[in-house]
Amino acid sequence: MTAKPPSNAPRASSPQAGPSPASTVGAQAAIAGAAPASSSTAAASPGHTPANALVHVENLTKRYRTTTALRDFSLDLAAGHIVGLMGPNGCGKTTLLKILAGVLADYSGVVAIDGHAPGVATKKIVSYLPDADFLNPAWDAKQAISVYSRFFADFDAKKAASMVDFFELPTNRPLSEMSKGMGEKLQISLVMSRRARVFLLDEPISGVDPATRDVILEGILREFDPQSLLIVSTHLISDIEHFVDYALFVKEGRILLQGDADDLRAAHADSLDAIFRKEYR
Repeated sequence: MTAKPPSNAPRASSPQAGPSPASTVGAQAAIAGAAPASSSTAAASPGHTPANALVHVENLTKRYRTTTALRDFSLDLAAGHIVGLMGPNGCGKTTLLKILAGVLADYSGVVAIDGHAPGVATKKIVSYLPDADFLNPAWDAKQAISVYSRFFADFDAKKAASMVDFFELPTNRPLSEMSKGMGEKLQISLVMSRRARVFLLDEPISGVDPATRDVILEGILREFDPQSLLIVSTHLISDIEHFVDYALFVKEGRILLQGDADDLRAAHADSLDAIFRKEYR
């Protein structure tokens, strides 16, 4: 994996590692949208957004050539919630998060983050964990924290160091010598240490063992600001059920079910995991 700092950066500077610092930061900025989104050819302006909606999506459709990833997708999410974006692989979860993060701009419909269409303004308040590794494998935790400190004006290096300590990560070992779980913990430590209003985590517990999943979720919850909104995508419903207070089930690019997690459990007289298994058979 090429050295890449994260998405959503409002400004850029860079560290010593891998290719030249400028190219390292620039590559990720171009891929993940640090610069203003280019040619949002089909996106509509935000228009009216419900007063309490931090994230507003209305009639969102996204197509990839012959495939429609999202179909007439609409939702409103307020601050103070941990939202489980649930569904099997390929159902549109990653596409939705990329649009909210400002990584994908070619869509139809309305998308607003705190009243603004995804772009420069929203990247300053959205912290995004993509579904792929984005750190230079030559970096250790200290170097990664240094990168984020220079790349994001709202980054809290002390919080990141605290999370690294909570996760019991080595601070001087390069990422290439860390396990998959350690690497995921480091990336989460960085993403959760921004003073953002919206946090988008794409499959943060995928590919790690159950014990590591529990520790990762505990670390995320430990740093969650109730004034912000956290959206976590996953297909591992049983692992995340206790963690979310709002559930959004997605199937073939459409919302299948959504609502308060307790209300859904009561209405179906079953767990979210059991609901998932029934609906996606």
